[in-house]
Amino acid sequence: MRRRNVPVKGLFMGILLIAAVLMLVRCVFVSSDQAVAVVNEFYQYEQQGDFASSWALFHSEMKKRFGKGAYIQDRAHVFMNHFGVETFTYTLDSSEKLDKWKMSKTGPTFKNIYKILVTQTYKGKYGNFDLKQEVFIVKEKEEWKILWDYNGQ
Repeated sequence: MRRRNVPVKGLFMGILLIAAVLMLVRCVFVSSDQAVAVVNEFYQYEQQGDFASSWALFHSEMKKRFGKGAYIQDRAHVFMNHFGVETFTYTLDSSEKLDKWKMSKTGPTFKNIYKILVTQTYKGKYGNFDLKQEVFIVKEKEEWKILWDYNGQ
């Protein structure tokens, strides 16, 4: 029997192809994990009533909708005062990658964005209730930032 030598060039190209696929898979999963971590950080700040820190995690398009002071005042007033709660618990569904998405009908189109359904559970003077909201995460200047959906407005 004759032994065939695998051409070095072919072997090298095969190794490069496998390495590229592994790097691509790693990038997708690492990005998803980083996006989820930012959403977790956002809601941990919200739980603690640290609305200044949660506001800082907003994308610049969100910051255009309300200033820092207004956000801090509104969040504390509505969620803590009106609902009669001191804090809440929350859960995050698995992330879903979207190729593109718009925050509003007239807003910019974002690419390579993640969507996560967040469920906040409140126990207050008006009983127990859940608030569900889809949260969108996109990179802005190499940092993951939070967006909310305003397409119905």
